[in-house]
Amino acid sequence: MEEIDSMKKKQEFIGYVEKVDFPNKGYVKVDEETVIVKNVIPGQQVRGITTKRRNGKFLGRLLETVESSPDAVVAPCPVFGECGGCLYQSMPYEKQLALKERQVRELIENVTGPLGERYDGIIASPEHFHYRNKMEYSFGDAQKDGPLVLGMHKRGSTYDISPAGDCQIVHEDFNKILNYTVELFRQDGLSYYHKRTHEGYLRYLLVRRGVNTKEFMVNLVTSSQMDYDLTPWLEGLIKLAEQAFDNELVSVVHTVSDTLSDAVKPEDVNLLYGRDFIYEELLGLRFKISPFSFFQTNSLGAEKLYDVVRQYIGETKDKVVFDLYSGTGTITQLLAPVAAKAVGVEIVEEAVDAAKENAKLNQLSNCEFIAGDVLAVLDDLTDKPDLIVLDPPRDGIHPKALPKIIEFGVDKMVYVSCKPTSLARDLIVFQEAGYEVQKMTLVDLFPHTVHVETVVLMSRVKVNTMF
Repeated sequence: MEEIDSMKKKQEFIGYVEKVDFPNKGYVKVDEETVIVKNVIPGQQVRGITTKRRNGKFLGRLLETVESSPDAVVAPCPVFGECGGCLYQSMPYEKQLALKERQVRELIENVTGPLGERYDGIIASPEHFHYRNKMEYSFGDAQKDGPLVLGMHKRGSTYDISPAGDCQIVHEDFNKILNYTVELFRQDGLSYYHKRTHEGYLRYLLVRRGVNTKEFMVNLVTSSQMDYDLTPWLEGLIKLAEQAFDNELVSVVHTVSDTLSDAVKPEDVNLLYGRDFIYEELLGLRFKISPFSFFQTNSLGAEKLYDVVRQYIGETKDKVVFDLYSGTGTITQLLAPVAAKAVGVEIVEEAVDAAKENAKLNQLSNCEFIAGDVLAVLDDLTDKPDLIVLDPPRDGIHPKALPKIIEFGVDKMVYVSCKPTSLARDLIVFQEAGYEVQKMTLVDLFPHTVHVETVVLMSRVKVNTMF
C-alpha cells in the first residue's frame, strides 16, 4: 500500500470510519488523510478505492468491510448489504437513534446555535421491524440474463435487482405475495421491462397495507406489450390470502404504464378484485388510500409524528390554519376539528381529490383543499392564516415561496422535514426574517435506514421587513 501523501485516484486504501454525516457520508481515516465514503457505519474498518479529489478531500468507493463495528449486530435480512435499503440494520436500534440525533442536531445547530432545552429528543418507531405499509418492488434479474427476480435495486446499481422475498421491514404477507408472484411468472416465462431497450412486460408490484385496518392492496404494473391472462395469478392470490394471510385482501389492481421513465405513470388502471382503495386509521380519523396516493409509509410512526405536530401547533380554536404541501390532507384534518378553518395546498391533484374525499369521510366541513404549486397558489389565497404548517418534499421549500410564506406574518409555524439538510437551508431564511426555533423533535419513521423526520416549532420574535 502506497504512502498516504502519494494517494491518487483509483488507489486502494484501508481505514476506520470515524464519523458518518447525513445521509450516509462516512469519513474514513487513512493515516493522516480522510477519505469520504458512502454506505459505511461508524467504527468499521473498510477497504475502498479513491475515485476523485474534491475541495481538498478524496472521495472513495466502498469495496468491502474488513472489520465490523464493535457495536455491530447480526442483520436478520439475508440480502443485507446487497439491497439498497437498510444501511443501518447491523447497528443496534438505540445506536441508530443516537446516530440520527447527532447528525440532525449538528446540521440544525450550525444554523440556530445550541438548542439546549429546546431540543425535545428523538421518538423511536413503535415497531423496529415489519413497519412499512407500502412497498414498490421491481421486476428484473440479479445479474444479466439471469432468471426473473422481484425485489429492490441492488445498492449502487441501476439495473440489477436484489430479491426481497424475506424482507424484514414489511409484514410477512408482503413476502408471501412477492414470492408467489415471482414464482408463477417465472414458470410462465414472462419477460420483465428492460430500461435500456424499453421492451418487456413486467414492471413493478406495488403492495399497500392498512396497519390499523389490516386491509391489503396489490397493484401489478406492466407495459402494454403483451396480452397475458392474469386470471390464474389473481385466483391464486385470492386463495393464498384466504389460506395464509393475517390481513384481508380487499383490492387487486392491474396498471398499464408505457412511460419511458422509472416513475409509474398510470395510463390504464383496471380493477381486478374488490375495491380500488384501502382504508387506514390514524389518531381517530379514517383515510381512503388509492393505488398511487401518498401516505406515510409507517402508520404507527406517523401517529407519533402527527401527535408532535398537534402539540407544537397548540390551540387552534377559532383560528385559520394553513397546511402547505398537504399531501392527502392528514395534518389538515387533524388540526381542523376545533379550528375555524383549515386550508391545505398540494400540487398533486390526485392527492387533493383524496384529501377532499377523506374530509367528507371524517365529516369535516371546515377543510378546504387547493390543487396547485404552493409558489403559485399563495398569491391567490383570500384567507389569512393564524398558523402555518409546512411539510414540503425532500428538496424543501422553493426559494421563491419562502418570502411569500413569511409575508403572512404568522406568530407560529411548524415545519415537518424528511431531509434535514433542506430544513437547515430554509431555517437560515426564516431566521433572517425574524423567526426563531422554539422546539425541535425527531421522529424515526424509517428504522434501519438513513432517514428520519424532524419537526420544528418556529415563533416570530421580531418583525423583519427584508421581504
